[in-house]
Amino acid sequence: MYGLLLVTHLLAAIAFIGTLFFEVFIWHTARRPLAVEARDAADQAIGKRSRQVLHGVVLLLYGAGIGLAWQHRGALSQPLHSSFGLLLSLKILLALSIIGHYLWLAYWLRKGRLSPGRASWIRRSILGHMLLIVLLAKGMFYWQFQV
Repeated sequence: MYGLLLVTHLLAAIAFIGTLFFEVFIWHTARRPLAVEARDAADQAIGKRSRQVLHGVVLLLYGAGIGLAWQHRGALSQPLHSSFGLLLSLKILLALSIIGHYLWLAYWLRKGRLSPGRASWIRRSILGHMLLIVLLAKGMFYWQFQV
């Protein structure tokens, strides 16, 4: 079961990070030379499809992540006793922060206060969080230090 959770978590993380990478580093610049009507239509189409796909990806990502965290509940119960437990705890805090970002995004959408600048900032922040999570995930198994 652990292997299945691990592969599911990894593939969902790749899909999530890849989507954000595309939005931040490719689409943001590629859309500039388009006519306003074409850019708006493409933004809407990409946004709609992205949301449809990412809802399932995020459920798999967080669901598998919870399953994996359960497997390491011993290390999580005393995170300051091992580098693995500390890095895993930091990884979970960053993942919770991403949920907070999406709640903030939903609030801005509901209040009609989501500007293009805010949307760009939140995408970049989430991508940064995800990249830190990847580094921590690799480090959990390779970085050994005294806590």
